[in-house]
Amino acid sequence: MARRASSFVCQNCGAVSQRWQGRCESCGEWNTIVEEGPSAGIAAQAARGARGGRVFGLEALAGGSPPAPRIASGLDEFDRVMGGGLVPGSVTLIGGEPGIGKSTLLIQACAALARRGSRSVYVSGEEAVAQVRLRADRLGLAEAAVELAAETSVDDIVATLRQGRRPDLVIIDSIQTMWTDAAETAPGTVTQVRASAQALIRYAKTSGASVILVGHVTKDGQIAGPRVVEHMVDAVVSFEGDSNHHFRILRAVKNRFGPTDEIGVFEMTGAGLAEVPNPSALFLAGRDASAAGTAVFAGMEGMRPVLVEFQALVAPTSLGMPRRAVVGWDTNRLAMVIAVLEAHAGLRLGQHDVYLNVAGGLRVSEPAADLAVAAALVSSLTGAHLPADAVYFGEIGLSGAIRPVVHAPARLREAAKLGFAKAVAPMMARSGAAPPLPVEGVGDIASLVAGIAAAAPPSRRSTGRATFPSPH
Repeated sequence: MARRASSFVCQNCGAVSQRWQGRCESCGEWNTIVEEGPSAGIAAQAARGARGGRVFGLEALAGGSPPAPRIASGLDEFDRVMGGGLVPGSVTLIGGEPGIGKSTLLIQACAALARRGSRSVYVSGEEAVAQVRLRADRLGLAEAAVELAAETSVDDIVATLRQGRRPDLVIIDSIQTMWTDAAETAPGTVTQVRASAQALIRYAKTSGASVILVGHVTKDGQIAGPRVVEHMVDAVVSFEGDSNHHFRILRAVKNRFGPTDEIGVFEMTGAGLAEVPNPSALFLAGRDASAAGTAVFAGMEGMRPVLVEFQALVAPTSLGMPRRAVVGWDTNRLAMVIAVLEAHAGLRLGQHDVYLNVAGGLRVSEPAADLAVAAALVSSLTGAHLPADAVYFGEIGLSGAIRPVVHAPARLREAAKLGFAKAVAPMMARSGAAPPLPVEGVGDIASLVAGIAAAAPPSRRSTGRATFPSPH
C-alpha cells in the first residue's frame, strides 16, 4: 500500500500545497509553510473510512420558534455589540493587538456575570493562575466567584467543564495556545487551531454554554489562524484602540444573533475598562473650534449616532509627488473627494500635501463623511473658519452632487443634544415634523466651496492657491 504524502500548510492563511516553498502563493507571506503529517486534518479522517450515519427527522419551514434567550453580562457596551447579551450555546471569537485590553475586558465580563449568580470559567493558556489573580486584584474583582484554570489541553478542558453545573460563560485565552490529541501537530499550527476550535464549538452546542475564544492578530490587524475558524464561530468581534489614546472600541465584524455594525466604547482607566455611554462627548473633548481645517461629522455606528472631528491640513508640497496621509479614513475615498473638488469646484490641490486625521483615533468607514472631509479640506486651504456650532454629513457623488444619507433624524438629534445649532447636509424632503435643529441644505460641492470661501481672509483669497466658484 502506497504511503500517503504529507501536506504543507501555510500558518498564516491555511492554504495547502503539495511541496514546501519559502513564500505562500495565497497570502504572499514568507516562511509560514509547515509540513503536516498524513494523519492530521479532515482529509485523513475521510481516508480512514466514514462510519454509518444516523437518521434524523426533518422539520417544516413554517412554524414558530422562541427567540434565542440572552444572558446580560452586566456591561452594557459589551451587550450592545453582542446584540443584547450572550446567547447560550454560542461561540464568539474576539481579536485585538497585544496589550489592548482583551483579557481585562473578559475578566470584567466574567466577574460581572459571577456577581449575578452565573457560573463563569476563565481558562488561560498564556498566564498562570497567579498572574490572572494579580490582574483581578488590581481591578478590584478578587471577590467575584470566577473559576480560574491554566490549561492548554482542550480534551482536559472539556472534560472538566462537563463536571458539575453547566457554566454560563467560558473564556479561552487564547485559542492559539490550545491543542488536542485529534491533531498530531504542534500547538499553534493551523490544524491544531482548527481542531481545538471545533472541539470547543461542539461542547458549546451540546451543553448550551456560551464560549468566547481569544485570538491573536497579525501585523495587518487580522485575526491570526485559518479563515475557516471565523466561519465556524457565531460571532467575530475585534477590540481596537491606540496606545496613545485612552479609549477602546469593541466592534462586531460578524454576528449571527445581532447587527454587525454596532460598536461599544470603553475608556482605559486605572481600575480597568470603564464604559462610555456618550462617546460623542469623549471624541469632541478638547477640540479647538477656532482652528481652520476642522469639521464635526455626525456619523452613525450601527444604530448609535456618534459625533467626531475631522482634521485636515493642506500645505504646499516640496516634493515631486504630493503626499496624501490619512489616519482613520479610507485613502481611496480621500482621493475621490480631492478629484471631485478639483473637477467641479475649481480647487487646485495637485501641488499641495494633504493630511487628514479623525481626532481621537476612531476609524470611520461610512460615505456620509464625504461632506465633512470636503469642508475640512476647503477650510484648511482657504484659512476660513467653519462655524463652531455646525455639523456636516452627506455623500459626494462623482458628478459633484451631494447625496442624502440614511438616519438623518438620529444624526440631527445627537447634534442638538450636544449643543450644536445647525447642520450642513444634503437637501432633505420636507416632512410633517420639524427637524431637531436647522439644516442648511447644499445641493452640490460647488455651493459648499463657495460658501466656505466667502468667509476666507482676503489675503488667502488673493494668493492664487485656488480658484473659487461663484456662490451663484
